[in-house]
Parts: sequence; C-alpha cells; structure tokens
Amino acid sequence: MSLEFGVFDHIEPVPGLPLDEIYRLRLKQLEKLDEAGFYSYHLAEHHTPAVHSLAPSQNVFLAAAAQRTSRIHLGPCIYVLPLHHPLRLIEEICMLDNLCDGRMEIGVGRGGVLEAYFWGQESDVEINFARYRENLEIIQYGLSHEELDYDGEFFKFERLPMRLRPKQTPYPPFWYMRNVETAAMDGMNTIIVGGLDSFEANVRRYKELWEEYQGKGALTLQGTEPKISLVNHLVLAETDEEALRIGEPAWEHYKYNLGTPRRLEAESRGLTQFLVPNDQMRPQGAPDREARRDLYWEMEQRSEEQQLRRQAPGALGGVAGQGAGFGVIAGSPASVREYMDEYLSTGANYFVCSFQWGDLTHEQAMQSLELFVEEIMPHYSGTPEVIASV
Repeated sequence: MSLEFGVFDHIEPVPGLPLDEIYRLRLKQLEKLDEAGFYSYHLAEHHTPAVHSLAPSQNVFLAAAAQRTSRIHLGPCIYVLPLHHPLRLIEEICMLDNLCDGRMEIGVGRGGVLEAYFWGQESDVEINFARYRENLEIIQYGLSHEELDYDGEFFKFERLPMRLRPKQTPYPPFWYMRNVETAAMDGMNTIIVGGLDSFEANVRRYKELWEEYQGKGALTLQGTEPKISLVNHLVLAETDEEALRIGEPAWEHYKYNLGTPRRLEAESRGLTQFLVPNDQMRPQGAPDREARRDLYWEMEQRSEEQQLRRQAPGALGGVAGQGAGFGVIAGSPASVREYMDEYLSTGANYFVCSFQWGDLTHEQAMQSLELFVEEIMPHYSGTPEVIASV
C-alpha cells in the first residue's frame, strides 16, 4: 500500500522576520512542495486574539500560491463556516478553483465559540453548530446548481443565479478535520490529530462508517478513494540528537502560540465560560471526536514493543512530545522511517506533514523537507524511482 503526502500549515510568526518576508519564504516552500509531488497544501484559519495564524484570510494567500504552483492542490483546513457569509465563500471558491486550474480542496468546520465571540457572533454552542450546518448546505447547493434557493434560520435566497462555477464537478473535494464520524457520514475526506495509538481505531471507524453511509466500495463525489490522515509535525536531521535539539524548544514555542494568548485574553476579560474542557463545549448530538477503543479490543493484543512505539507520536527515540492535541516527531530519517512503517500499518492512505511551526526558521524547515523528500517519500510513495530532490 502506498501513501500520498500533504502539508498542514498555520503560518506562524517567525521571530525577527517581518510579515512580507514570512509570506515570501512560505511561497518558496510551496514551490518546493509542488516540485516534490505533495498532493495538497492545507491552510488553517484562525483570527485575533490568536497569534499562531498569519493567514486569517486563507483565500488571499491561496490565490498567491495558485500562481506559484502547477500541481499541488490547495485548500483551507478549515474554513470556519460560522464566521463566513456562504454566498461570499461560494464565489471565492469558484474563483480559486479556476485560478488554480481545478486544484482546490475545501476543508470545513464549526471552529470554537471563543472565536465566534470575538468575531461579534453568538457564542452559544448550539447556535454555532446550527450556523455551520446551514452554511455547509448552502455552499454545497450553490456550488452544484445554477440557481440558489434556500430558506433557513440565518439565510434566505430565492432563485439567485450562480454566475460563477467551480472548475471541478459537482464541486471540489470536501474535508472535515478532527472527527472521523462526521467526515464519513457527510462523505468527506478527513485529517485528525493525536497519536498512532488512537489513530488506527479512527482509521477503522472511518472506513466502517464510510461504507455504512456512502456504500461499500463507494468513492468520493470526485471519483477518488476517501483520504484519512493524521497531522504529523516533523523535524528531521542527520541524527536523532540533532533533531531533538532543534525540535524541543520549537515545540514549546508552538504549544504556547496555540493556547496561551487566547487563554490569557479570555482570563483578562473574565470570560470564564470559555475556559472549560473541550468536551463541555460540544453541541448535543454531534458525533464523538474519538473512535471508541472498546470497539476494537483486538488492537490491544499487540507486542510490548509495538505498544511502546504507539504510546505517543513516534515514541521510537526521537520525539519531542504532544500538545494542543497535535503530535511531533523529531529524528533522523532512519527513525522517522520506523514511525512511517507503524503509520502505514494503520491502514491510512494519506500522510500530512507540518514542516514549519513554533519558532523554527525557514532554513530548518527546508532541511526537514529536503530529508523527507529524499529519504522518506520514495519508500512509501509506491513509485520505484527516487522523487526529484528539492
């Protein structure tokens, strides 16, 4: 079984670099990803007071990326749908899909109610979820029909002509992040977070629900096999020790960026309703994020060595740890290949990397990318020839 490869990105601040230089260097990275044969680039959406996303309008950055690449697919992961007007998104998706010659991918989700609060919206979990569902229905209908008719709780459209059409039919592929059950039931590809220990159960659950809701052997609406992946933050170096030396401080910086500024802002304003565990902020009836491990008891019947390797992402020696639900693997190419073998055995068909995060420099990210392309991808891409070096 071979893997396809993608990249997940936040575009975080880089100490000492101005914003225009960060964008310029990231576009250079995208050119290299394009040359190396990565399938897709997935860009997150976050807004102030978050500090870990310098591309809050993904469409602006992706439009620039479309003109610098020719093969790699491009898309948000995710659009926070409650924060968007659905008609605006329909039009911009059509623009992007044509600008990149049919390489658009569409990630969707509801985001968090803290961001909704700072956006000036209702911060009620149920209203937030209802906005997500309604916007999703409108977007998918508008992208696939000549006229938009909709009578909902938040929006009403009557025979509105859809003048712009996407390049792909009926529309670009959809993705849902962090929840295999929602993704499978809605016929979407998925990217989740966490470690290998829970990932295999999620892969199996996703495939079972896909078959149940979409049909045995069913493909996506675009005629492709549904993709499932885990986000893998990577640091590669010639030795495990060097990779850990680079990765450990960067990972601490990354965890701070993801969680601390928003928490401090909420605390300073007395917004205690948002300072609760995530499972207390979920709407009623929404599927669980994690597959139930008791459904797959046979997965526990593994060797002690295999159990140790799967306790955390890449628990094979070169590991910096986990944070904010994400995991990081730091090691030499040989160590990362051990992790990749474990990853492949889960049954996943897609591997999503993150090369620049925390306070990693462009040069450090490019070193990891080069080693990954030269030393890792040829072993798992299903092609005998070595992929061209970046």
